[in-house]
Amino acid sequence: MKTSLLLLTTLALGGLPALRAADESGALVARGEYIVKRVGLCSDCHAPRNERGEFITAQWLKGSALPFAPTVPMPAWANAAPGIAGLPTMTSDQAVNFLMTGVRPDGSRPRPPMPPFRMDQADARAVVAYLKSLQP
Repeated sequence: MKTSLLLLTTLALGGLPALRAADESGALVARGEYIVKRVGLCSDCHAPRNERGEFITAQWLKGSALPFAPTVPMPAWANAAPGIAGLPTMTSDQAVNFLMTGVRPDGSRPRPPMPPFRMDQADARAVVAYLKSLQP
């Protein structure tokens, strides 16, 4: 009953555009979550694990030492992945550009094993919306 009343009140006060925007924003975040978790597999490097190999959910995408290393010497190999929850080091536009071009805001490229992604704008915006929705 309360939900129906809230919905009717929102619609009566001209809230339909706001509801649509919230639905679109929620869909964008959900799409970004799918890409991060199922396509980009960002957690493999950016989320720490416990001694049993399970993700530490309280530290989701907040950075981690890499659990693997190259088998041969590799210059510039990163031993840790930075936190990406909340995207604390980039604006939304900078992060979208990084995911589309593989170039950081300072002009550098990511260190291995981070791939220089070449996402299209829609996918990059979805990933950024999801990452920005997380607490840093």
